Amino acid sequence: MDLEYYEILEIDRNADSGEIKKAYRKQALKYHPDRNQGDKEAEEKFKLVNEAYQVLSDETKRATYDRYGKEGLDSQGFSHFSDMNYEDIMGDLGSIFESVFGGGFGGGFGGSSRRSDQKYPLDQEESVTLEFNEAAFGCQKEIKFRYKTPCKHCDGTGSEDKEVKNCPDCNGKGQVFYRQGFMTYSQTCPTCGGKGKIIKNKCSKCSGKGYEELKESMTIDIPEGVDNDNRIRVANKGNIDQLGRRGDLYILIQVNEDEHFVRHNDDVYIEIPVFFTQIALGDKLEIPTLRGKTTLELPLGAKDKQQFIFKNEGIKNVHNHRKGSLIAQINIKYPKKVNAEQRELLEKLGESFGYKTEQQDETFSGVFDKIKGWFN
Repeated sequence: MDLEYYEILEIDRNADSGEIKKAYRKQALKYHPDRNQGDKEAEEKFKLVNEAYQVLSDETKRATYDRYGKEGLDSQGFSHFSDMNYEDIMGDLGSIFESVFGGGFGGGFGGSSRRSDQKYPLDQEESVTLEFNEAAFGCQKEIKFRYKTPCKHCDGTGSEDKEVKNCPDCNGKGQVFYRQGFMTYSQTCPTCGGKGKIIKNKCSKCSGKGYEELKESMTIDIPEGVDNDNRIRVANKGNIDQLGRRGDLYILIQVNEDEHFVRHNDDVYIEIPVFFTQIALGDKLEIPTLRGKTTLELPLGAKDKQQFIFKNEGIKNVHNHRKGSLIAQINIKYPKKVNAEQRELLEKLGESFGYKTEQQDETFSGVFDKIKGWFN
């Protein structure tokens, strides 16, 4: 018995259009032939997934299918993929993929593809590197950047005589298509280099690019709490097109590491070196924070790598403005070598607490005898 369309897409019969589209996207990507080269089973499942989506995404077809099944579709004159050859299937998939994934998924389904004459994106991105404290507390930074604007000499056409024609090989699409067995593939048109246009006489000022690059600088406010890979949008500072529209400039943030503080999201870590006698005695230490200093109270017998949390001493979140924590992690330091006097003092200290080497030997004497018995 054939699987029903709802089972193929792994959805409930009451699924709405959004759930159907989401399920189709998932299954189509999973079984797409480009990801399963030579896998006949995946190829068949891919066709079934698209057949199911073609029916369930159409309200009329779905209503007929829900009431009468596949036989009802046939009787109503609705074709599905089992009745179609590969050529028809690939043409149909082009329109389906374009509606769900956006124009020309993979460029290989032979569907119509609208391309823009725009030679460059309007939005652009620049990066800026901040010191740790600049990111934590905010600052002002001068940004120097270049932006594109249409060449005045050729009015942005790239042509000295301002004449531009569609490429005869790709008809202005920028891509040429070829079919190999089941699949249809596309590649950048070699004649026009993917531009879709042919220029005979390149502009003497912009060398046929159709634009020039100008320099600009500005000072921007960096908000408190930004972190690596955050982006700041500066409106109307991007590239300019032939209609005079200007895109946005996006500033990508990169932050240098600090010598002492380590950031994780809004929390800040710092390692505090502590001598072993301070652990034995307990102590109060003044430690640095981002905004000054605070007191760390060491309890008796604190453990190496133990962490102490100070609320609201971290970095202010750039969105909700709540502060993270400062986490102080202790690192117990022991002497690498001791002189005779220090050794004598340490031995006396151990004896004053009732610890002697002879006592330790007596404690484990029974254990040593037991272990010997294991190997007799």
